[in-house]
Amino acid sequence: MTRKLEISFNSPQCGWMSIGFDDGINEFHTTTAHAPHSSALGELMRILTALADQGALQDEYLLKWNRDPEEFDFRFLKSGENLLVEIYEYPTEDRDAAERELVYSFQGTVTEVVGAFAETFDQLFADRDTDEFEFNWRQAFPYIEYEDFKVVTSRAFSGVPRS
Repeated sequence: MTRKLEISFNSPQCGWMSIGFDDGINEFHTTTAHAPHSSALGELMRILTALADQGALQDEYLLKWNRDPEEFDFRFLKSGENLLVEIYEYPTEDRDAAERELVYSFQGTVTEVVGAFAETFDQLFADRDTDEFEFNWRQAFPYIEYEDFKVVTSRAFSGVPRS
């Protein structure tokens, strides 16, 4: 039985954004901060764009994001059509590997995972003015990364329905 991955990135407030991952069996929810990894949202879009690209040479990516004082690593490992997503939490900004804890993992297809993120990114984009994204996230919406993501995913998944 396939688990459906649902990802939520809620409207940012005061430099913080609530995010969640739920696959019907496991779930993980937290808040993330806009700093010090100020390019994390755009970098996430770049990573997913690369993973959706059939010709990409790299199969593993690591994204650093923070909550303050905790820090997170989002690890993406692609193997053929499969994609493993792991989220590790560190208790401090020191990122001591001996102290990290795996707080969430999901394995599905690249299409499933990237499609789940696409729904979330589309919602963030649609609500950016209403939510005063730039004021509340304390940085600009990553327009260029979002547009690149849309182009590559529409080409890579054309004819493949998103759930």
